[in-house]
Amino acid sequence: MPPAMSTESTEQAGRYATGRTWEGVLLMVFTCACFAGMSAAIRHISAEISVFQIAFIRNGIGTLILVPFMFRIGFGSFDLSRFKLFAIRAVIGVCAMWAWYSALQITPLAEAITLNFTVSLWMIPVAILMLGERVGPRRWIATVVGFAGVLIVLQPGAETMSVGGLLAIFAALLFATSMALVRLLARSESPLAIVFYMNLIMTPLSLGPALWWWQMPTMEQLGWLLGIGCVLTIAHFSMARALSIMEATAIVPLDFTRLPFAVLIGWFAFGEFPGIWTWVGAVFIVASAVYIARREALLAGRRPTAIGA
Repeated sequence: MPPAMSTESTEQAGRYATGRTWEGVLLMVFTCACFAGMSAAIRHISAEISVFQIAFIRNGIGTLILVPFMFRIGFGSFDLSRFKLFAIRAVIGVCAMWAWYSALQITPLAEAITLNFTVSLWMIPVAILMLGERVGPRRWIATVVGFAGVLIVLQPGAETMSVGGLLAIFAALLFATSMALVRLLARSESPLAIVFYMNLIMTPLSLGPALWWWQMPTMEQLGWLLGIGCVLTIAHFSMARALSIMEATAIVPLDFTRLPFAVLIGWFAFGEFPGIWTWVGAVFIVASAVYIARREALLAGRRPTAIGA
């Protein structure tokens, strides 16, 4: 009897682990679909509403949604001594949103999202400069390969090179810098507090330019703007839940499902289909980013537990 019970318990544990894995996979795919869909929505509404106004409303909605959750953990958890770091991160975050939304406005959807994948490549030099991390030759080679993919997509010197592509690259650099600052803040702040206070600070920061280009949205436009703010906030919660179930390195390859979603949405909504060089460049960028993530996981496994924690 005991051996049978032990076998049954093992089978139940295996089914539970498998179920959790599938939950994490589905949550991440759902997150990517939300991000791709909202990128398309931003592109659509930015033809009528300025990107500055979109950013302000998106930040304001995100702040309002997070207020009830902050009541649960308490607003007193905020460390005022780190306000300067929060403020720097907020300024960079707002600039990243402006650059990204502007890129979406004038760049084919699939191309913009492909170039956005370079966030993981930018993290290498950013981590060295800001966090003092050491990077081995293999990750440097993978990073060079990834940026070779960027050159393939952008085709510098060709007539196809666009300002939108450069804006997408610049936005990815700012996002990487913002992520490095989040890693510094995470040493003393909870993830929820980081997201809430970032939205809280970015809302007034994004108000000035929004007022300059402000126009009263119609009911339809207001619906789009509210939908963008709500769905993006839900997507961030979904991603956080997926990360609580699966390892980050397992999440990275799933993040690239944004591309097929973007291709389908761009094709049906805007009549766009990426050219051959976008696909070729995407292969280079995706392969290098996945390699960097796997390499990081391997190195993390070799570090002492205290440091890894």
